[in-house]
Amino acid sequence: MRGIDILGVRVHDCDLESAMRAIEGFLTEAPAHLHQVCTVNPEFVMEARRNQAFRQLLNTADLATPDGVGIVIASHLLGRPVRGRATGVAMVERLAGLSAQHGYSLFLLGAAEGVAEEAAQALCRRFPGVHIAGTYAGSPHSRDLPAILARLSAAMPDVLLVAYGAPAQDLWIGRHRHLLPPSVKVAMGVGGVFDYLSGRVPLAPPIMRRLGLEWLFRLVNQPWRWRRILRVFAFGALVLKEAALYRTGLHKPGAPGRKPTASSEANTHAHAHAHTNTNTLVNAGTDAHTGTPAGQPE
Repeated sequence: MRGIDILGVRVHDCDLESAMRAIEGFLTEAPAHLHQVCTVNPEFVMEARRNQAFRQLLNTADLATPDGVGIVIASHLLGRPVRGRATGVAMVERLAGLSAQHGYSLFLLGAAEGVAEEAAQALCRRFPGVHIAGTYAGSPHSRDLPAILARLSAAMPDVLLVAYGAPAQDLWIGRHRHLLPPSVKVAMGVGGVFDYLSGRVPLAPPIMRRLGLEWLFRLVNQPWRWRRILRVFAFGALVLKEAALYRTGLHKPGAPGRKPTASSEANTHAHAHAHTNTNTLVNAGTDAHTGTPAGQPE
């Protein structure tokens, strides 16, 4: 799948349908091995610009989907448009449908105490037959790792959904992927998805989601998010600056001086070796940084 460079971060050129086809391929691949999925929004990109470990992880992820509408707009402004969006909420719902249809098991890890359980109950109501292998809050702190691994080893899920907020959730997966049970074929950071599924946090009305105004709905309902919204505006300013340079011919995508990015094309063999370096970089990240909910629709 083609990769698109957005301010030094590789995002795959996919929409929901093509992202789910890729994930179905991960689940049926033989021999089976773990694939990491990241849902990239403008806050991811801004964090990756200052966090080398996070940037390296995103640029070597098996699938990095355009989650936020800001990523889609940026791709068009930069002259390399992606096909659409593949948000964390939509992919988790589709995974629940695949579970009900084909028997894949899901483990919901993270969020506040009790939220993963409520999200699992909501999925069971909406997708009869969905196989929830387990739920656990835990945390990205090292002290919780033994309890998490014990539960995962007992449950042996096919899919692990981690809701610790970005970048903590994605770095946690990268740091511990070699310790996860061999049954796990897909591991994905989902940010605030469990909060939405459980009903603790309302989703924006469909019309606002279609217009890309989820950020405004969340700001009205959660005014404490204003600092995060500022980062989105900073992202927009950087995109406009690069787009202007690109259109005047003064700067080309991936030109020297940019933040480093992986190849725009997925390379399975190179990716396997890249994870060795990624784990080294990831270990530099502190698991005390729990992050803030990300991976939800922007």
